[in-house]
Parts: sequence; structure tokens; C-alpha cells
Amino acid sequence: MMRVLVVDDEPLARGGVRARLAAHADVQLVGEAADGVAAIKSIESLRPDLVFMDVQMPGLDGLAALRHLPPAERPLSILLTAYDHFAVGAFEIQALDYLLKPIDDERFRESLDRARAAFRHRVAGEAAPAVYAKRFTVRTGQRIAVVDADEIDWIEACDDYAGLHVGPRVHLLREPLHQLAGRLDPAQFVRVHRSAIVKLDRIAELEPLVNRDCLVRLRDGTPLRVSRTYIDQLNAALAVR
Repeated sequence: MMRVLVVDDEPLARGGVRARLAAHADVQLVGEAADGVAAIKSIESLRPDLVFMDVQMPGLDGLAALRHLPPAERPLSILLTAYDHFAVGAFEIQALDYLLKPIDDERFRESLDRARAAFRHRVAGEAAPAVYAKRFTVRTGQRIAVVDADEIDWIEACDDYAGLHVGPRVHLLREPLHQLAGRLDPAQFVRVHRSAIVKLDRIAELEPLVNRDCLVRLRDGTPLRVSRTYIDQLNAALAVR
């Protein structure tokens, strides 16, 4: 059971996270806090495994609260914010993810899946490395093809399948995109839309669009739209490469 603390100065925001967590039987809400100072005290006393931490709060903000704790004592963290300029800070404190308000339900589930994977590794031992999929087996007629993760250009959602784009070919993997996302190395792959994941080294250029969306163009010329929900995650991933 993963023990969770929710920190946000807005009661409605805490309630939103609380309601989403209630749908998952393998997590336990152990407490809430409304500011950075209270968050530190709650983390020190409750020892949660995961904290949903609001970034901007009166007084001590969320990033400062996490920096106040020794790295070995920090819980896994998912940052929450209505603003778009804290993404790199999230990676500096090794946050698992960064959710932009208003929170998208699918992004929330994806972040929680990432927390589950990290929690399992932490329980198994602090030194246990994260294990990501390096190859996939896909059925083509009566044959089974092996696709290396390094060969994939991008991945799209196809109902209950994921379409693995390798050059001009598309291999259908019987696995929904949100589940597959948790098995991919975040240093190599980043989600850019609820229906698309891109391999970072395939990105050639970004073109800003209206409403903070943008367009990425891959090295082979493929254009893919990046939604506002994922733009900060993409920018942060590109910044640390």
C-alpha cells in the first residue's frame, strides 16, 4: 500500500486529488497540508511514500519545502501547479512528474502509474535501478516480430493497441498507450499528447501554436501536435538532455 500526502493551499484542489485517489485501492491518503511549513512537518511525522505537492503557496512554496528535506528523506513527489515555468525545477529535485492545473484525469493516472513503479523499486531497495522495456514482440499474421525500443520513432494510441512507428512501418502492440508509457525510459521517450509518445532524439524542431500548444517535427518530417497538458514536460525533458 502506497501512503500519500496531498499538499495544496486550495481546499478544492486538495479535494480534487483526494477524489481521484479514492478510485485506486492500492493507495492510502494519510494526510493533507495547506502550506510548505505544514508539509515539512507532515512529511517528517507521517513519512508518506508519495506527496502531491503544489508548487506555488503562500510563504514557503512547494519546491522550497522539498529542498528543505535531505534527499534521502524526501518522499516520491508529483508537483501540481497552474503555471508553466516550474518544469525544470521539478527535474532538479527529481520529482516524478509535473501536473498542470486543471488536472487531466489521464495524466493523473499516468503519473500515479509512474509513482507505483518508483515505489516498487524503492521498496525492493534504494539501489534497485528502474527497468524499462528495451524490446517489444508484436504479432504480424502468423509471425512474431521483435521491435527494439531504440528503433521506434514515435508511438500512437490505437484503441486498445499502441502503434509503434518504425520508419515507414507501424507495428501494433496489444497494450493501451497509458499503460505502455509507464514501461518506457523517460530519458528517451516523452508523451506529447494523450494519443502520442515521441522518442526525444527523433525531434528536429518545435513550432509554437496558439493556446500554448506546439507542433514538433521529427527528423523524417512527421508533424505531431503537442497539447498544452504535455508541453512543460517536453520542454523540461529537452532541457536536461
